[in-house]
Amino acid sequence: MEVPSKPRDAVAEAGGAPPIDAHPVRIGETRLGPQFRYDLRAPRLEELDRFIVERPIRDWSLVRWKDVGKPIRVENYASGKRLWEEKHGDTMPVKTSWEMFNRSFHSWFVKDGPEAQRAAMRRALKSLASLRADEIASVFQELQQVTLWNLAHRVTDTIWDPRGKRALFRGLDVKRPRILFLGAAEGYEAMQLYAMYPGGEAVMVDYDAFCRDHRFGDFPEDYPFLGYDPATGSARPWYRSEMNLAYLVEDIRKLPFGREFDIVLSVGLLEHFPDEYKPECIEWHRKFLRPGGYAILTTPRLGWRTKLFYHVMAEAMNYTYRELMTVDQMGLYLYENGFNILRHGWIKTHNGIVAQPR
Repeated sequence: MEVPSKPRDAVAEAGGAPPIDAHPVRIGETRLGPQFRYDLRAPRLEELDRFIVERPIRDWSLVRWKDVGKPIRVENYASGKRLWEEKHGDTMPVKTSWEMFNRSFHSWFVKDGPEAQRAAMRRALKSLASLRADEIASVFQELQQVTLWNLAHRVTDTIWDPRGKRALFRGLDVKRPRILFLGAAEGYEAMQLYAMYPGGEAVMVDYDAFCRDHRFGDFPEDYPFLGYDPATGSARPWYRSEMNLAYLVEDIRKLPFGREFDIVLSVGLLEHFPDEYKPECIEWHRKFLRPGGYAILTTPRLGWRTKLFYHVMAEAMNYTYRELMTVDQMGLYLYENGFNILRHGWIKTHNGIVAQPR
């Protein structure tokens, strides 16, 4: 099947690759922009181990649920979800919850972090001066949210986490791979994989057209992904306009593909399924893989930082069923559903696993 993509998402026929000097950061450098961090710091391959904490379980057949425990649910839902359910007298449909989440989450990615903090501080001081108790709690909650978001996404870069992702993705035995990204949102990880293993194709799938048109469509053109130049054998930055990318708006269950991808990827997908549906979710990672292909999965990891994040950011994040889990729990789900675990560990606030079907 031919998958449509926007013309700007392929290599520009007329202009070619953007000149590296036109961009705000060079290899080896990092710089803060108003919305996110540019990061082309380039540790040597052996140094990437510093950016992933590996958990070397050698024999997954010996791991038991009684030893690793079960994930915990995040249940402090956003008021938008609660109000919708009160109005309709029913549980919010899964697709609606994802549509509300995507619009809410994207609104944070496009904020000017420092300016949002300054504006929230001005409102907080004004509410204190007026002694309006009804406003004080609301504006201080907003200040708490923008401060945490600015720290987590922009300053410490824990959401995109480029060096951690490169550490997780390193060492795959692929050349010019076809990459399938399930639940792709803005497509960040597919673009990082493409930069590291260039020349193939990345097909991104999400069943919310907002993700294609805005979360991916509005992704900053000047964001650099540190990768590899096959012509020189050295590192180079890649930009989305240089990549062979396609975006398909479709339900994962209806995808027409066979076993034709070298890498099947998901980021923050498995934790949205209760245990009775996890085998189906995991099977999606198997059914599209060529023999010898890789499944790569990440989930937010159980820890005080992620607990705090989903507590403070509940209004922005918590529209859907969500769990926080350890990498051992995540790995056991995959092992019990027919995968061998090749690499498992955590990167900043996410679990990461590279696996292959048995």
